[in-house]
Amino acid sequence: MEDQNLALRIFLSVVGILGVFGNGLACVVIARVRFMHTLTNGFIFNQALIDLLGSVTLLSSRLVVPTPEPFPQGDGGALLCVLWVTNVFVFQMFFTSTFNLVALTLERYLAIVFPFRYQLLGTRRNAIMVILGVWVSAFLFNSFGFFIQYYEDGQCKQTLVAHPEVLGVAIITITYAIPVAVMMVVYVHITVVLKREAARVEPTVATASAGDRQQGAGPSVGTAPEGQGESLMRARRNTFKTLLTVCVAFTVCWTPNEIIFFLFNLGAGVDLSSPVYICSVGLAASNGCINPFIYAIKYRQFRKALKTLLGFRNQTEMSLAAVSSRHR
Repeated sequence: MEDQNLALRIFLSVVGILGVFGNGLACVVIARVRFMHTLTNGFIFNQALIDLLGSVTLLSSRLVVPTPEPFPQGDGGALLCVLWVTNVFVFQMFFTSTFNLVALTLERYLAIVFPFRYQLLGTRRNAIMVILGVWVSAFLFNSFGFFIQYYEDGQCKQTLVAHPEVLGVAIITITYAIPVAVMMVVYVHITVVLKREAARVEPTVATASAGDRQQGAGPSVGTAPEGQGESLMRARRNTFKTLLTVCVAFTVCWTPNEIIFFLFNLGAGVDLSSPVYICSVGLAASNGCINPFIYAIKYRQFRKALKTLLGFRNQTEMSLAAVSSRHR
């Protein structure tokens, strides 16, 4: 058991360190590169900030740092009991991350499925209000965490809750089941809409290409071979695929732990010290560091912004500039 706990602490420490550096880099890239200042990237920035703070709280939580023995006395012990033993800040970041992921999903849904309405509602002010709402709602929902432990006679004790299984199922429903269901339905609908739009754009592109061939025209130097509609479609698809991957990663990372927690609340004989449960905790925690890797692999705009921040120019732009200079 001690070996398992030690292995978990080491793994969570690595996850926390990766989360701090990865999400910190994502925040810097979005904040420093001007063309990343969009509403969608604002929500992605908030997601990275949440995961950054979550990684910091994970590294300082009792999941990584063993509970001191003997337990501190006095006000320090009471504060440690309420704020640290409960892992209240770790759960705060998890709830906030989940709610922001849903908000990010709905922002894309509004932009793609209802573009004209998005023109009216997709303002910076509304985005800030939604982001603030995410933080406030997560804090209010997590406020019960401050009362599940109490300090008495030099010991940190657990508060007896009437029907704790009801509370457990409610937490699972609000922070996992409903968000996953919403994201699944939304992304299925977005997929249908994008396919429908692609079917409308492709015939137009094909007609334009045929006209160019008949006139003997070829793409001019420095001119994109695709039309504006197709270019916009490609960008929207790339953002969609990136965020879909983020949501799938969230679901994969959290599902095992949520299933075990659900069975535990139903009274099933779940061993919370078993290797299966410990692995589920590690998998859930890893969700906090995985998103920056997804951005780097899937999100073209993020890769371009990272190159810009690091001082690298896009190789295609350099080649086109060189060709253009020869033809002047």
